[in-house]
Amino acid sequence: MTRLILIELRKLATTRLSYGLLAAAVGVSALFAVVFQAAKGGSHSAPISTAAGLDSITTDTAFALLLAAILGVTISSGEFRHHTATATYLAFPRRAQVMIAKACAAAVAGTLFGVAGGVVTTVVGLVSAGGTIALGAGTLAGHIGGAAVAAGLLAAAGACLGSLVRGQLGAVMGVLIWSVIVEPFLGGLFTAARPYLPYTAANTLGGAKVTSAFFGAGQLAPGPGALPFIAAAALLAAVAIVLGVIAARFIVPRDIT
Repeated sequence: MTRLILIELRKLATTRLSYGLLAAAVGVSALFAVVFQAAKGGSHSAPISTAAGLDSITTDTAFALLLAAILGVTISSGEFRHHTATATYLAFPRRAQVMIAKACAAAVAGTLFGVAGGVVTTVVGLVSAGGTIALGAGTLAGHIGGAAVAAGLLAAAGACLGSLVRGQLGAVMGVLIWSVIVEPFLGGLFTAARPYLPYTAANTLGGAKVTSAFFGAGQLAPGPGALPFIAAAALLAAVAIVLGVIAARFIVPRDIT
């Protein structure tokens, strides 16, 4: 299993898409942080000099988390898109182990997306705050660490989804539609269930006070409290496990020729 994971990590390290998605995570996270910081002058927004204002900027890693999930999807579904799955399964006939290795490699790579998103939004927040830093170093580090955990778990879930939905475009579109449209809609319709939605839970791991899974959700009206850190992490892990079990039972063993 260790060898399989190392092979998958090597594939990621030699694929341009991985670096492109990471660069996008950094660039767009920085852009969103700057835009939201500029909006802090509104009457309903806490100024950046306050703990609430700085917190809303430094925890806005939603886009990095989304791209981590997409990275996970491409790790698995890319094998079918580029017709390399046959060679992979011939070399490693235990397909379920291949899927687990991909999920583990995705989790490792995904944490980098969370760290990158957390670091860049924190830097933007600190620069914007100038000499008035309302949050301690421990709190800021905790936000980055939480985003890393969230991104790793989302990437692992994405890898399992990519094995379940072999079409790469369909799987990627599914992630985008769920996180940008479906989950915010469900969160608004069933507010009591909002903290239990996976992408929303992932954002709360990074410290975001979200009421929806969409970007900038911390600016919306107050909703039910976020899940505790352990509960949110367990929820995301459960999502990955359920997707993996379904894929291993019904999809992974199927003929790929």
